[in-house]
Amino acid sequence: MSAAPKPVTRLIDELCRLPGIGPRTASRLAYFLLRSPSEQVLALAEAIRQVKEFTVVCSTCFNVAESSPCSICMDPNRDQTQICVVEEPLDVLAIERTRQYHGLYHVLQGAISPVEGIGPGEIRINELLNRTKGGVVHEVLLATNPNLEGEATAMYIARQLTPSGLRVTRLARGLPIGGDLEYADEVTLAQALEGRREL
Repeated sequence: MSAAPKPVTRLIDELCRLPGIGPRTASRLAYFLLRSPSEQVLALAEAIRQVKEFTVVCSTCFNVAESSPCSICMDPNRDQTQICVVEEPLDVLAIERTRQYHGLYHVLQGAISPVEGIGPGEIRINELLNRTKGGVVHEVLLATNPNLEGEATAMYIARQLTPSGLRVTRLARGLPIGGDLEYADEVTLAQALEGRREL
């Protein structure tokens, strides 16, 4: 069996570095690009170049943006008294799609994970604590992921903010809309029971 040409092998190796892309998927993508029209491949290459050249990290909230401060931080119509804390820029997009939250954001750029050697100093917690000083912010909504790292991060931040007297809230968790009780795991059911509310 003949080996793939060096440019194809290099492309496969680079694609394998992307999260969630294994060698087989990388190979399929590489050969798809080989079959694609040159204009389509060049448009993809240009989009990748532009995303590195024309995006920055906001100096206030640490979200990915075209300018710093970003358009959300600069929007006078946003509620300046609320900060929603998320782990990654994709989480901002998810919350914005709901059109239910109108405050500001703070992107931690990760979560506390002792296993991976990520402590509070490796993510943007100190910057969050500095943003809450001065009396403008009244509520910090912790919207970290509902996994071990996200919970540890939320608990750490809550402990840091409690002495300041700020209102610290957490996203509600529980049963998904359209789900059946019989298929829910015990932890999800327990959180749904704990987070029940009046009708």
